[in-house]
Amino acid sequence: MTILIVGGSGFLGSELIRQARRAGHTTVGTYTTQPGDASPTAWHPLDLRDVGSLDAVMAEVNPHTVINASSGGADWAVTAEGPLQLAIVAARHGTRMVHVSSDAVFSGAGQVHYDETCLPDPITPYGAAKAAAETGVLAVHPKAVVARTSLIIGYGRSEHEQLVHQLAAGTVDGALFTDDIRCPVHVSDLAAALLELASSAAAGIHHLAGTDALSRHELGTLIARRDGLDASRLPTGLRADSTVPGALDVRLQTQATQCQLRTVLRGARQFLRPGA
Repeated sequence: MTILIVGGSGFLGSELIRQARRAGHTTVGTYTTQPGDASPTAWHPLDLRDVGSLDAVMAEVNPHTVINASSGGADWAVTAEGPLQLAIVAARHGTRMVHVSSDAVFSGAGQVHYDETCLPDPITPYGAAKAAAETGVLAVHPKAVVARTSLIIGYGRSEHEQLVHQLAAGTVDGALFTDDIRCPVHVSDLAAALLELASSAAAGIHHLAGTDALSRHELGTLIARRDGLDASRLPTGLRADSTVPGALDVRLQTQATQCQLRTVLRGARQFLRPGA
């Protein structure tokens, strides 16, 4: 099977490439500025804002499945409009699609537990772009999978793990919020679950997150202990008292998706144990 990984040079995209190649799939990765450190069958430059480029890459690669693991932050053209254009092209080519979304589509206002039936109510530009992408992808490609996830952790390479090291060393200013709660997921679990969904007949919204709900400070403490850092050096703060926008408490409920998967989505207390 040929799989096209859009955003293959990123943290999640690199893990998807490694696992897909290990499973014996022909794997093609895309990048915006330069190839990543994974080794797909081939690399292609791709700008999601360029519809002509999308069509050309899809026609040349002719994948069975495309997984969109790209990240454009709050850039509406990349994060909202890009996946829609990708879905249009994928549907036209008869290509299966898995689109990676985020728990940022939820506000945490009025409730904290969100299952796959909950409607987005974003409160940040990034969340709004992700929510728009979800709606657009499923509108033009109803058989696509939209997979919402949370904070992605793994191998010391995630931005969250790197921040903990910087804060512990005192090389950056900042704080880990004690009132900002998410359900972190290990990148290897997430990639395996995405590939499993890609090879199935699943469609619609799915939640892929860890089983433990942790504050960013609790997560930072677990990372510090795993890596032999002094967790007492990690500064704390409250998002509610800061100027940093974002939801406070968003917990993705994964039971409905987990029962469809062989891949076990572990909690952070398990995968961040020292020696795990």
